[in-house]
Amino acid sequence: MTVDRGAPGHRHGATAARGRLAIAFGITSAILVVEVVGAVLTDSLALLVDAGHMLTDAGGLLVALVAAQLVLRPPSRRRTWGLLRLEVLAAGAQATILLLVGAFALVNGAFRLADPPEVHAQGLLVFGAVGLLGNVASLVVLAGGRKHSLNLRAAFLEVVNDALGSVAVIVSAVVVATTGWMRADAVAGMLISLLIIPRAVVIMREAGSVLLESVPAELDLTDIRRHLLSMPHVLEVHDLHVSRIDTGTPVLTAHVVVERGCFDDGHATQILQELQDCVTEHFPLPVEHSTFQLEPPGHRDGEGHVHS
Repeated sequence: MTVDRGAPGHRHGATAARGRLAIAFGITSAILVVEVVGAVLTDSLALLVDAGHMLTDAGGLLVALVAAQLVLRPPSRRRTWGLLRLEVLAAGAQATILLLVGAFALVNGAFRLADPPEVHAQGLLVFGAVGLLGNVASLVVLAGGRKHSLNLRAAFLEVVNDALGSVAVIVSAVVVATTGWMRADAVAGMLISLLIIPRAVVIMREAGSVLLESVPAELDLTDIRRHLLSMPHVLEVHDLHVSRIDTGTPVLTAHVVVERGCFDDGHATQILQELQDCVTEHFPLPVEHSTFQLEPPGHRDGEGHVHS
């Protein structure tokens, strides 16, 4: 028997995520246009590179927005979980983009150190400030939902990346204006890359963990087994599996051996409810989608592959 107590809340969360992503995508696209115009007017390579960076992030946000829309589709006979896992795939794609952008910035920064372009500091400062204000607005929009969605978390990191890029533009503009040292923007860009790459790796690792159906970090399989075995009439627990469909949907399946008399006196139904309540209420991450197979002693001997 499976308990499904989380679908409405999850769907509401996906709708909220879609709204946040749409606003962030609109702001990022507007900043992109402003930075392209600014790069043409100031003849600034730094601003042009940041605009290219912004173009990549706008594309990542668009991917996240499409994924947030698709996860709202209801389950079907072929896709019983709907398209929930698209959230994880989109987050992995965004993290990959971030990783590539970070690597590109490191290489490009090395070339700039060797042959720094001339930068028009005053115009660069103005457009950098405009970009930073827009990025801060996007961060405010995305911040409220990033803890509940891997997709939103990846999008948030992309906007953080944009904000750091705008800060780098501003700092380099100030340094160039006050000292004339043209290599300042290359140094700033390389430092930002060193901050972004580890964050991208973390998101990729989390997405990979979901796709590989690993046990969520908030849960301990040994602790879950101990709780289930401590319940009255439970003799054994095997084939215990815990994974996640997406960020907010943990699932659990288990075979539970109970005393034979529980099937004779009708007590098995009460045990099933207690098992479901246990995994929903006793752990840091509530498991609202649980499937338990209740078995009498000896039933395991007739099963094929058994996972302890």
